[in-house]
Amino acid sequence: MKMLSGFFLLLLLLLTISMVPAAAQSDESAETRKLVSKVAPDYPQLARKLRLSGTVKFEVLVATNGAVKSVRVKGGNPVLVESAENALREWRWEKSERDSTEVVEIKFGP
Repeated sequence: MKMLSGFFLLLLLLLTISMVPAAAQSDESAETRKLVSKVAPDYPQLARKLRLSGTVKFEVLVATNGAVKSVRVKGGNPVLVESAENALREWRWEKSERDSTEVVEIKFGP
């Protein structure tokens, strides 16, 4: 009996492990929408004076009509975030049947 329960435990563990890559693959294969219109951000005066450069990363919820519905900052220098977000809110993606989430990186350099 003890050997049988050990076997089932091992079988359950193997099934669980084998299912993880399949779930991860389906997330990675999610199709991204084509960007139709892109607005370049203004380089902030303070960043220019400090010779600041860097990348600001966003997670963007795009509505069915292609407009930006919401923006979430995922990383980047706070001095650059406002300018990048203002430009990003003017971007447009192709229309779709449902909302989508896009990851966007905007780079700044002096």
